[in-house]
Amino acid sequence: MNPEIVALFMLGLFIVFVFLGFPIAFTLMAMGIGFGYFAYFDERRMWRDYNRLDETAGSWESWSAWIEGFINNRIFDLFVNQTFTVMSNEVLTAVPLFLFMGYIVERSNIVDRLFSTLNIASKNVPGSMGVAALITCALFATATGIVGAVVTLMGLLALPAMLKARYNPSFASGIICAGGTLGILIPPSIMLIVYAAATNVSIVRLYAGALLPGLTLVGLYLTYVIGRSILQPSAAPRPTDDEVPNVPIGKLVLMILTSFLPLAFLILAVLGSILFGLATPTEAASIGALGGILLAVVYRAMSWQRLRESVYLTVRTTAMVCWLFVGSYTFSAVFSYLGGEHVISEFVQNLDLTPVQFLILAQLIIFLLGWPLEWSEIIIIFVPIFLPLLQFFDIDPLFFGILVALNLQTSFLTPPMAMSAYYLKGIAPPEVRLTQIFAGVMPFLFCVILSMVLMYLFPQIVFYLPELFYG
Repeated sequence: MNPEIVALFMLGLFIVFVFLGFPIAFTLMAMGIGFGYFAYFDERRMWRDYNRLDETAGSWESWSAWIEGFINNRIFDLFVNQTFTVMSNEVLTAVPLFLFMGYIVERSNIVDRLFSTLNIASKNVPGSMGVAALITCALFATATGIVGAVVTLMGLLALPAMLKARYNPSFASGIICAGGTLGILIPPSIMLIVYAAATNVSIVRLYAGALLPGLTLVGLYLTYVIGRSILQPSAAPRPTDDEVPNVPIGKLVLMILTSFLPLAFLILAVLGSILFGLATPTEAASIGALGGILLAVVYRAMSWQRLRESVYLTVRTTAMVCWLFVGSYTFSAVFSYLGGEHVISEFVQNLDLTPVQFLILAQLIIFLLGWPLEWSEIIIIFVPIFLPLLQFFDIDPLFFGILVALNLQTSFLTPPMAMSAYYLKGIAPPEVRLTQIFAGVMPFLFCVILSMVLMYLFPQIVFYLPELFYG
């Protein structure tokens, strides 16, 4: 059978297994080893010792030689080497540290203080509760990078307050869902670390390149929230003094100093030390993890149980990412050996696309993949397929990575598989319907698409800071 046809069948079968609900990491490993056994099958090499046995060899010796030959396939050597490569990848060392920082911050009771402070500080701004919730989501999402945790916690904290203040349920839900996804884009983003490990792009330049697009998206979100609050006051009524009390300026400053500044300082210290070359991402992540512990201690939220939960969740999530990498590396190595990447590359090149048309096609494919797959699976499995084509179309991998990070915001917001909506529905009051949440996220989805269009039109949004800092 033609190896290239086998490679395409391998990719199609993997997609079928994904839709059937099989665990992604173990499916990748099983298919990589299974198809790799066929790809690297060499009968003369594998059963060389068995064929050399003479007639005096006993049954046990014959069976041992045959079994040894059966497992003497290079796919097993490849699998071991790929596992070692992942486990020794220094870039991925930052992942558990950033995860630990996020889980500790999540349990340090700082988010409720932060939302209360911002709610009071922005009282006279149209859509003040929505603005406060969105900024809190952005800061918290940046610190933790875990979409489900941010949406769930903010749904428990901010959604009841907004509903009590007579906010439109759809509008309030959309704010929380959109704000909760920002952590996979704004540095220090775990998603960008995974992209850097998968593509060998500098994580420092990625962080610098993602900063302005992330702030641009936050700005578009805030513009929509404030604009709709002005044009449709009934969607976001101004809070009464009972709902948001007036606080003396001195007390408000103290609240900001004790709630907003510590978390902002922690994020800026981690990000600044990376961008200005004071520390590697792993070292900065260590600083962040230590800072998260200190915040929890200062806010008297540290306990053995919370520390234990944070460590457990960190280990579980890190293990998932590592096994995804092992499976993906094995799968992609076999897929490439069979000629699958060459077939796809040749097919796309024969379409005679312009660079912009290729970018649009690639982002459309990633947009559709975001429905059944998590961002980690898309980055580790499918993005490397596009990488050989970037050089052909003269596209910077850094620019492509930031576009992908923006695009993956849509995977959490696009019905019918909008995971942010399902996270929120799981903890929302019964009167908030899933259809209302879907309707609420749609305007924010258009903001994401608009931010991608702005990047196409003005690429310097991505390149300005990397060129400024690193030339």
